[in-house]
Amino acid sequence: MSGTRSGAVAAEPLPFLLVTAVPYTLLAGLAAYLVFGRPAQGAVLLVDLGLCALAAAWMLLMFTLRPAWHERPLIMGVFFTGLLAVTAVLVVREPAFGLFTPAPYIYAFTLLRWPWQLAGVAAVAVVAGTAQASGVAATTASGLAIAAVIVAVNVVMLCATAWFLHLAEQEKQQRLRALAELSRANALLEATLAENAGLHAQLLAQAREAGVLDERQRMAREIHDTLAQGFTGIIAQLQAAEQMHEVPRAWRRPFEAVKGLARESLSEARRSVDALRPEPLEGAGLSQALAGVAERCAKLHGLAVQVTTTGTVRALAPEAEFALLRTAQEALANVARHADASRAGVTLSYLEREVALDVRDDGAGFDVGAPGGGFGLAIMRQRVEGLSGTLRIESEPGAGTGISACIPAGPAGGRA
Repeated sequence: MSGTRSGAVAAEPLPFLLVTAVPYTLLAGLAAYLVFGRPAQGAVLLVDLGLCALAAAWMLLMFTLRPAWHERPLIMGVFFTGLLAVTAVLVVREPAFGLFTPAPYIYAFTLLRWPWQLAGVAAVAVVAGTAQASGVAATTASGLAIAAVIVAVNVVMLCATAWFLHLAEQEKQQRLRALAELSRANALLEATLAENAGLHAQLLAQAREAGVLDERQRMAREIHDTLAQGFTGIIAQLQAAEQMHEVPRAWRRPFEAVKGLARESLSEARRSVDALRPEPLEGAGLSQALAGVAERCAKLHGLAVQVTTTGTVRALAPEAEFALLRTAQEALANVARHADASRAGVTLSYLEREVALDVRDDGAGFDVGAPGGGFGLAIMRQRVEGLSGTLRIESEPGAGTGISACIPAGPAGGRA
């Protein structure tokens, strides 16, 4: 039987001495009383001893030797009923066996579930009260009344005891459930705090990254808008001067030197602008950078990732390329950590007026409408919407997830 045998939530071990040693000890003592404590009665004695042996065998075969049956309510109900029936016969034949009724009481309190426990205790109380009233003459009305009162007092007292024990056990189980809920809440709080700490660290890292990116882009714009444009203007003016007037022989050498120096300086300025692009995009276009991200994800997480590019590839503004690259990285990281997916696909589509990035997986999916949501998704949305783009998330439990980011395809900031 589980718990307190009255609907408790957790199984508790039965007290071995109480449910085993006490019943057999009582039965052995009463059997000795039959043999030595009253005059020999021949066949009557044999019948009484046979009933004692039957009670002992019943307890041995149905309870003591069958610990697996202790958790089966129906079998334990049959066991209790049989033992109570034998006890009742013994009490009727010999009132001294009222001293054996603690054994059925023990089994009623430890084996029966509520409300059968209350009925079992009441039945034992009737048997015990009958034994106690055996000395009252039941041939008169007053005798019958006294016997009935004795039985009733037993029933009321023991049923009240069972009721109060049941209430105490319910209160105990409520406390245990409350403690279990508190433990789960504490564990959830610890996990949330750990996650928040990780998200905070991620936020700081992304903030630093965004600051570095902004500064690199500012420097790239400054170089492009000042030095590169200035060198381009110098070259253009020198070329215009050559077309308008023939350069005197004496000036040709320094004139060519100035043009060569201007071209070299322009090349250096352009290399500086390229060097200030985001690291994953250095020396590669967005498509190649996405392929590199997919390859690293496959090696690190064992996730098969296919990258597809459609449309006419063209240069984008550095901040747009960076936003799309980071969106793909974050989406694939979420797939690896949470989706339990076997494969994912990344599609980069160059459309007429925008560039779209789609990341889809065959994983577990999630409820998009559920409150909260991942911090990474929020960062992706902020990054894309900060460039006047849109981010759409499609998912449902068991159906995978699709993330689509679209950013206007503005000019990449042409070079001179």
